[in-house]
Amino acid sequence: MSGAAMYAAVQAANIDALVVQHTPLVKRIAYHLMGRLPDTVQLDDLIQSGMLGLLEALKHYDAGQGASFETYAGIRIRGAMLDELRRSDWTPRSVHKKARMVADAIREVENRLGRDAKDAEVAKHMGIDLGEYHQILQDAVSCKTFSVEELIQGEDSIIDDVQGHHQPDELLLQQNFHKALAKAIAELPERERLVISLYYDEELNLREIGKVLDVSESRVSQICSQAMLRLRARLADWIERKDNEKCS
Repeated sequence: MSGAAMYAAVQAANIDALVVQHTPLVKRIAYHLMGRLPDTVQLDDLIQSGMLGLLEALKHYDAGQGASFETYAGIRIRGAMLDELRRSDWTPRSVHKKARMVADAIREVENRLGRDAKDAEVAKHMGIDLGEYHQILQDAVSCKTFSVEELIQGEDSIIDDVQGHHQPDELLLQQNFHKALAKAIAELPERERLVISLYYDEELNLREIGKVLDVSESRVSQICSQAMLRLRARLADWIERKDNEKCS
């Protein structure tokens, strides 16, 4: 075997070992995402796309950037899963449209009142009853456009890749957005902030969060959905800025 062939074989073996080592990370992220996705989404499909994300992470990881490999790989894996979900979007256009209408209504009500908008106030502003408003939130809970991951990585993202090839002004934009996102999360109403913390930091699923809050799983879904839409409303200027940059 030539020296080049031997080196290639060693590299392949190293990659295989790292894939095996980090496969549990892919499965953990897949199971976590499945907690808010409909039954039509197959776990195996998420894992398969996540494995592709893991391979991309192994290929592009640069320890000099400062982030640990697990942190970087987690971003790549989630991104790959979201890309797959986006390609096979099961969410009707009407759900996307109504969810965006809620985000716009939240923004308008909060700008007018100068405080957190309550469910009833948003529903009244939209000209619908509270039951219909809660149904929109329920329908939108699995609408991936309105998740924290999508604000960071999806079609409406402010930054496309935490460790991509950025120009200095793009790096500054990335850092400033993360600060704005952290501030927006910190300023959510207490119960919405708690749900986000339990879901993203503690990695509890919706059923487990319901037990902590002593509410039904469907109510947790509504709270989670409203939190995401409120974040979108409060980060609207960033999203509009990104859209304008895409069009320019």
